Amino acid sequence: MSESKSPTAELDWIEGGQPFSTRFADVYFSRDAGLDETRHVFLQHNSLPERWAELTSGARFCIAETGFGTGLNFLAAWQLWDQRAPLDAQLNFVSTEKYPLTPQDLRKALALWPELAPWAQQLLQQYSGLTSGWQHFSLAEGRVTLTLLIGDLFDTLPQLDAQVDAWFLDGFAPAKNPDMWQPALYQRMAELSSKQATVATFTSVGEVRRGLQAAGFSMRKVKGFGRKREMLCGNLSSAAASRWQAPWYARPEQPARAERHALVIGGGLAGCSTAHALARRGWRITLLERHKQLAQEASGNPQGILYAKLSPHHPPLSRFIQSSYQYSLRLLARELPANDDNWQACGVLQLAGNAKEAERQAQLAAQGYPADFLQALDPHQASAVAGVTVERSGLFFPGGGWVNPPNLCRQLVAHPLIQVQPLAEAEQLTRIEDTWQVRTAAGELLASAPVAVICCAHESARFQQSTQLPLKAIRGQITHLPVTAQSRGLRTVLCADGYISPARQNQHHLGASFRFDRLDSTPSSEENLSNLDLLPALSAQLNAGFAHCRDQTATLAARAALRCTSPDYLPLIGPLADPVSFAERFAMLAKDASQQPTACAPWYADLFVNTAHGSRGLISCPLAGELVAAWITGEPLPLPRDLSEAVHPSRFPLRTLIRGNRADRQKGPPGAAPE
Repeated sequence: MSESKSPTAELDWIEGGQPFSTRFADVYFSRDAGLDETRHVFLQHNSLPERWAELTSGARFCIAETGFGTGLNFLAAWQLWDQRAPLDAQLNFVSTEKYPLTPQDLRKALALWPELAPWAQQLLQQYSGLTSGWQHFSLAEGRVTLTLLIGDLFDTLPQLDAQVDAWFLDGFAPAKNPDMWQPALYQRMAELSSKQATVATFTSVGEVRRGLQAAGFSMRKVKGFGRKREMLCGNLSSAAASRWQAPWYARPEQPARAERHALVIGGGLAGCSTAHALARRGWRITLLERHKQLAQEASGNPQGILYAKLSPHHPPLSRFIQSSYQYSLRLLARELPANDDNWQACGVLQLAGNAKEAERQAQLAAQGYPADFLQALDPHQASAVAGVTVERSGLFFPGGGWVNPPNLCRQLVAHPLIQVQPLAEAEQLTRIEDTWQVRTAAGELLASAPVAVICCAHESARFQQSTQLPLKAIRGQITHLPVTAQSRGLRTVLCADGYISPARQNQHHLGASFRFDRLDSTPSSEENLSNLDLLPALSAQLNAGFAHCRDQTATLAARAALRCTSPDYLPLIGPLADPVSFAERFAMLAKDASQQPTACAPWYADLFVNTAHGSRGLISCPLAGELVAAWITGEPLPLPRDLSEAVHPSRFPLRTLIRGNRADRQKGPPGAAPE
């Protein structure tokens, strides 16, 4: 799957200010009454007013759409949801779009519908810098999620993990866009559908009707809207044959829960993001933190950097970072007031330290990212943006900047459904009937709940159920530099092998070290000096301005903490399985990794983990919280299936089995001569 930036929609504006696609020579909605058409075709003929009025408290409903376009269908559905569904119900809306509108064009198009302004404004506040891949939005205080799959739907829909209750089969007309209206689409729709799924579409083309019927939908023609004589609607009548899915990545069976209550162990960015995501879905959260305050360890630096180093070849880590970075920007804009203490979208300038890095940056810049996401700058332009002289070209991320992580953590848990329990040293985790209990080393009960999420960085492996997690602690130290007359002009974060931030409370923060030989948190003058050695690659001007600090490394203020990472540098996010039972149940993989076992994975009931975010936690933790919430609640995953598997905890016991087989083959039978 290509992950380069999908081109944006190419529009003309015709009579009445309506958008017209020049690429497909078609309108986005009815020229007569687009909102009325949406309500007739998609809302009424999926029976949404009646179905939503009958939902029970805490229910969940998923709509999937082909062709997000101007977002009109989504906003009309959201408006109806607010009118008909229970207040604590959850709407998950997933939509594909190959050519997204720019923020400016979307704002202009939606201005045609003042009735939808309260909903449109919430969307527009978060709609910026859209790149290809999956773009996740949390709206309406968490009551509504929107996941945009930007790219060709034949690339994105196969990666969707969801149970769809209603389909909006939209997009430009079959005659204008024949590449979309294909049997492969209808088959994938059937595979993703719940048993009660319905479908509606504005077209009545016979080939579409027959294709949907062949995929298992019972379809009928009904009266169309306005001048359109007929349209199609129907429901799933026969389930699609299920494809084999690796059981170690499959969703654990959803147990019947008497209450929506979860324990979150750990009060750093991962724990606070997880608690926040679940609380927005109506869950009561008990958050256990062993310190007196939140964010006292790796999440406690005064300035964290929104740093998204991407690869032009788009491996899983780069794709995960890109989606996570964009979601973090949305969360910050929504949750934390931007000011000189909390965070600043001052931009991040990634400088090319050598020829290889310059080539990587050139390849990224050539992939057509929107300017509000990424810009390539020469040294002169970079200096103008930075406010200090820099000697190298670079990539500028205008939406990035710095954040105070402790303030963000406090804001994330400032929710009436979240109870923070400080000085709670969790050492034991046990399952008693249908409840997880957390106890101290002395056996004192700290808290209990049906669901538990472990978010303790490298100490996530302290529990009997998680000892197998391959976590590694890496010490990192940042150096606090007092503002000087020369440094005060720095307006943006500068990054190369290290980084320096614009001033916050009259201090810059420079770093960071990476050490594997120390696991304490006492600052060292040696690491202060190594941090100062990073300055020449960032700015000769700043290096000269801080030259006097090289004689003060023993007295310079600094902060050291332990990051947590995994062997493949991706986090661990998802449900946990019993490793001993895993090895026994899937032992056949040690002999033949191509086997397709069908036995369920031996999941620990309602136990999840969110850890190993390394130095990228400020970027990756918010979306990781959404991913954990999706695993727990059964809603659509906010990442494509291959990425959710790339960060899944089961990848490590699976690799242990398979690599053990390879190692045995390489050794050969006893007494065999090496090749």
